[in-house]
Amino acid sequence: MTTAQICIMISIVVYLSLVVIVGLIYSKKTKNVGDFYLGGRKLGPLVTAMSAEASDMSSWLLMGLPGLALAAGIAEVSWTVIGLAIGTYLNWLIVAKLLRNYSAKIGAITVPDYFSLRYKDKSKILMAIAAVMIIIFFVPYTASGFAACGKLFGTLFGIDYHIAMIVSAIVIVGYTSLGGFNAASTTDFIQSIIMTIALVIVLVFGISKAGGMTAVIDNASQLSGYLNIFEGYDAETNSAGSFGFLPVVSTLAWGLGYFGMPHILLRFMAIEDPKKVKISRRVASVWVVISMAVAVLIGVVGMAMVKVGALPAFDDSETIIIQIANLLSHIGIVPALSAGVILAGILASTMSTADSQLLAASSAASENILGGLFRLNLSEVSKMVVARVTLIIISVIGVVIAWDSNSSVFGIVSFAWAGFGAVFGPVVLLSLFWKRSNKFGAVAGMITGGVMVFVWKNVIAGLNPVLNIYELLPAFICALVVNVVVSLVTPAPDKDIIDEFNEVKKISKSK
Repeated sequence: MTTAQICIMISIVVYLSLVVIVGLIYSKKTKNVGDFYLGGRKLGPLVTAMSAEASDMSSWLLMGLPGLALAAGIAEVSWTVIGLAIGTYLNWLIVAKLLRNYSAKIGAITVPDYFSLRYKDKSKILMAIAAVMIIIFFVPYTASGFAACGKLFGTLFGIDYHIAMIVSAIVIVGYTSLGGFNAASTTDFIQSIIMTIALVIVLVFGISKAGGMTAVIDNASQLSGYLNIFEGYDAETNSAGSFGFLPVVSTLAWGLGYFGMPHILLRFMAIEDPKKVKISRRVASVWVVISMAVAVLIGVVGMAMVKVGALPAFDDSETIIIQIANLLSHIGIVPALSAGVILAGILASTMSTADSQLLAASSAASENILGGLFRLNLSEVSKMVVARVTLIIISVIGVVIAWDSNSSVFGIVSFAWAGFGAVFGPVVLLSLFWKRSNKFGAVAGMITGGVMVFVWKNVIAGLNPVLNIYELLPAFICALVVNVVVSLVTPAPDKDIIDEFNEVKKISKSK
């Protein structure tokens, strides 16, 4: 190994050691499944905010987003960023506090738990459907994180993609299975800091190597449509593309996904003090806007670096930050260690999402399907064993899905995001704000959302160019409509459900 590679490896090993130590520390504090999956509802405002957003952003922030900006200009990524920024703020504003109070009132420790207890579904069908949907969409989402790790080490050290992916998966599973929710949340907080440092270092170094910000803008301006948010850039034809009304609306729809993300909703449920949600909202919103804007700018800077010869041309645009870090590592020992921090940031973005997804999928399989649907009466020790074994099994499936080294991080995340947004977004909103909603509407809405994501993407979108929009938007609308209609044509909720709904609304207004 070269000196640069050794320095990079040192930074990464230090980082990985840190997250494993955190897992070991919290393993001693994790006494039951409530601690394992929800941390005893003891998250402070800063950790809540940063862990929620770090688990949300994933490798998409440091790989997918700048890669798309580099390859196709700022049109699609800009509208995506705007949609996500709006979605982040609204989710914290209207969902966080109310969901925390409602879940605490009914004793829910997982998202499927919340739906089942909110609608008093004794059959557990609602819980089972929610759990199955979580597994369906989270396993490939987790796989995207493993794929990002494989690409990272394969590009840097020439390590076999599959070996790198497996080792990364083992580390993630290790600290998550040891410390559960608290370990995941604490490491996510640490990882958000590392991600921020990585973005700043890459941006500053990239601009300097591209010849300054003026040179970056001049270079981008020479590419037709590259800096136009209504056109975009078509690399194949070296000409401007077209990004009209429908693409803009469908891309903005990314923001709808926030209302249905189980790993984010779990952070809301785990908030210690509902009165401090406002602090979390401000921190989360500011961090998301700045980090996404910087990620997009890095993509533009990367294009300039290639044009001026600071970086050689490369095939996979999603590795742009890895390429810049690799360039930085050859300047000297300190820059090489800094490059290691950057690459640890990519690991952090990947791991912060993968650990949260593994917990959500694990809880869905063990707590909601085995314990809820099949009513297995297990001791606390047995539940913990089942939870950890389930987490490992799901990880193995994720590794199998990510086995193809050509898989796209952005593409996998996009589809999974649509799935969660359409399946859970409408039912979460209606459960919190419409007392007439019932379990029949919730079941119908979930199934409709999940089915429509698959049908729209694989069938309807190809029928006509006008219909080729992001599947989240039509699936979300269909799920919402079906939920409302079915709720209205089926029996109204019982009085005790209505009374509980009104009591939670009253508590949330007073706190």
